[in-house]
Amino acid sequence: MAKNRHATLTANKKTAPQWRNLHSRVLSLLLKLTKIEAAILAFAVCSVALGLGNSLQSDPSTASIEEVIESSKTEDTKSPINTDRTTIALALPSQNSIPKTDTEQAAYYSQAKFTIDSNTVQADFSPAPLSQPASPKSVAAAATAEQSSTAVKRIHQTLKKGDNLSMVFDRVGLNARDVYQVVQSGNEGKALTRMFPGEKLEFVLGENNQLEQVIRVKSPLESIHFIRNIAGDKTYFEINRVTRTADIRKVYRSAFINDSLSLSAQRADVSQSITMNMANIFGGVIDFVLDVRNGDQFTVVYEEHYLDGEKIDEGNIIAASYSNRGTTYNAYRYTDPDGDTGYYNEDGVSMRKAFLRAPLDFTRISSSFNLRRLHPITKVVKPHRGIDYAAPRGTPVFSAGDGRVSASGRSKANGNYVFIKHGESYTTKYLHLHRRSVKKGQRVKQGQIIGQVGCTGLCSGPHLHYEFLVNGVHRNPRTILKKLPKAKRLNANLKAEFMA
Repeated sequence: MAKNRHATLTANKKTAPQWRNLHSRVLSLLLKLTKIEAAILAFAVCSVALGLGNSLQSDPSTASIEEVIESSKTEDTKSPINTDRTTIALALPSQNSIPKTDTEQAAYYSQAKFTIDSNTVQADFSPAPLSQPASPKSVAAAATAEQSSTAVKRIHQTLKKGDNLSMVFDRVGLNARDVYQVVQSGNEGKALTRMFPGEKLEFVLGENNQLEQVIRVKSPLESIHFIRNIAGDKTYFEINRVTRTADIRKVYRSAFINDSLSLSAQRADVSQSITMNMANIFGGVIDFVLDVRNGDQFTVVYEEHYLDGEKIDEGNIIAASYSNRGTTYNAYRYTDPDGDTGYYNEDGVSMRKAFLRAPLDFTRISSSFNLRRLHPITKVVKPHRGIDYAAPRGTPVFSAGDGRVSASGRSKANGNYVFIKHGESYTTKYLHLHRRSVKKGQRVKQGQIIGQVGCTGLCSGPHLHYEFLVNGVHRNPRTILKKLPKAKRLNANLKAEFMA
């Protein structure tokens, strides 16, 4: 046996120089190969190695990322895999959790759920839990997915203060030619140049980031679409207005007053806008600070608008009632044949008086109408030709009646002010405003917001100074209303229709 071992060693020593000579000859031959010949040889060697590897591969956990992804897709969802863009992070399950038979494996991988975002594709194999990965390569395998050249990209933009249309288009990656083509689409296109901060645009980009659509979202129910079209060598945008119809639901709310209308309404889940509208409806008969008492009760029926099952806004008040000091006031919404809408009581008398009893929801009267009042700042006896309504800064101020703004400005004594002329005989003035919301010459409706309570000019605290003039003469706003024209009453024919 020792002799055999010695013979083998001797034979190996004799063949070693032969192997070294063969190695030298092969190396010399490789050095003489051209680049093309070397490439062909390398391809042949790799093909042989790949064939051996495929013949040995029997465990699904060692499959390539491309194979796993493609095996989990249907024919409709398969797309080529590219290694230039998006990274695919594929977490494979552990080897122990994978079924062994081909049929079970196919069913297992068909359950893979892929979550895709702009940078990654995550595969979640449910219901099998992810335990320890089979290998580092299978846990953090990297590849890339090709983004389809025809994929649609949607970009949402909200106009900011200081924005113009060109700036918004530039943020999306579009150029001045795109802006020009959209603006030239007609009046709606030109209107895009007059948009305000907070308005929304949606851009639809196609192949090579080409602009396909611009959508101006005017409301959840209305949008204007500018759609690219090509006629010959001319590109233009046509306009399509899209409107949707909301589902209208009627809502009933009722509550007793324990402190103020606004707080009691809030506890009854009534929004501020509905509360303000209700106060405007009854504003001609009830002063919601001086007249309100604990134990008063209100009831309101109004509309809510829903789109795709979600509430988008509130609609009109259909009917409302308010019980104050033993008297109940009812109001019903009615639109006459001329299209004028108002609220009327059960006798067909309009709830809307010529003027509101108070032009805001105030806390208290801090100073009454007094022709011999001592001014709190100048300490000089000077007529106080109006009423001071104390209220928090920013409280909305309403126009007391229909009219036209005769002045809107600022002075040292009055601060920010608004004057409104109501026909030929009446004028109302609103002083010390924090902010003005109307301009000179603008027409306003009763209950329209014209500014906010503030403390500008000669002022000792946030309040509204309100004046009422009849033919140029100051009158007490709290007593003059009784002498003003009565409310509108429906004629016999309209009343019959209203009562029907």
